Amino acid sequence: MVDLDSSNILGQFQMYQQQYQTIMLQKEQLRLQKLELENALEELEAGKSKKVYKISGPIMIKKDSKDLKTELKEKNDDIDLRLKTLKKAEDRVTKNLKEIEENVKKMMK
Repeated sequence: MVDLDSSNILGQFQMYQQQYQTIMLQKEQLRLQKLELENALEELEAGKSKKVYKISGPIMIKKDSKDLKTELKEKNDDIDLRLKTLKKAEDRVTKNLKEIEENVKKMMK
């Protein structure tokens, strides 16, 4: 909720804009990670090998294809959950920005 009587409305507006930009940046990074995971899953599905390699830091580890698919799907689910959380935060910040904008318009009249 935005403080209607605040003398620092511009500061609040800038704070919410920064929060919004941070949220959008995080969402974009998660979308890119999700795309990479989906591409990796597609490659695993298309492959016929039961053993694959996973990069972990500076080394490659031999891993069962089925286990890696499960791991990637879990990571994908985690990203989906984080995206939902960011969407809620985005909605809250957007609502606050709109409220401040309305307050500024009222003050200018």
